[in-house]
Amino acid sequence: QVQLVESGGGSVQAGGSLRLSCAASRYTYNNYYIGWFRQAPGKEREGVAAETGHGITTYARSVEGRFTMYRDNAKNTLYLQMNSLNSEDTAVYYCAARPPWGLSDIQALGVEQYNYWGQGAQVTVSS
Repeated sequence: QVQLVESGGGSVQAGGSLRLSCAASRYTYNNYYIGWFRQAPGKEREGVAAETGHGITTYARSVEGRFTMYRDNAKNTLYLQMNSLNSEDTAVYYCAARPPWGLSDIQALGVEQYNYWGQGAQVTVSS
């Protein structure tokens, strides 16, 4: 069964940091690639970071150098470390799972590639 549960959202001042967690079932963790997405009010959901395959993670240009996605194998959990946050990062953040075939960077950040979604975590950055 595919299960994803996000946590770690909250409010932070501009320039601050937050870390989001995506707890997965063992089956999900071992058999799916994960992506992080966000949706701001009135905007479409967009890809933030995603596993493309072969151990490679790709990032949206807007977050590259500030956000880092990584796995903790002991906890079946994926993380999105977010640094140097600004008001444009305010959104509901989702982790999502897709089958483990290789994709290009653009494809891996595409919402349409993902079959399973977590419930979302609100991140609010105040200036």
